[in-house]
Amino acid sequence: MRERTEEIVARRPSPSGLVIPEVDAMGRLRDLYLAPGTCARFGNRELADEIVAAIAESAADARRQYHLRMNDPGDRPRPIAEVMREWRARTGPGKQLPNFGKAEQ
Repeated sequence: MRERTEEIVARRPSPSGLVIPEVDAMGRLRDLYLAPGTCARFGNRELADEIVAAIAESAADARRQYHLRMNDPGDRPRPIAEVMREWRARTGPGKQLPNFGKAEQ
């Protein structure tokens, strides 16, 4: 499960498209790309707004990816009742059930 979480990375651009952060599934900023000339084009406050907007959008995308990845029906374990039905069908009625390491009484 941890490996699936670590694979999630979101890169959503800012409204101008000049700032692109890289955010992981936990919402942590991993990298930040500023296009050439971005700092000269914006004032301090405008640049900060661009960066914050891009990080917020990337974090929201990473949360969406996390939700989809963790709720994928293909990754869920099968119900134990289904596994046991298949096992019984393969072994037949004459076979003894395993005791799973417990001492017989």
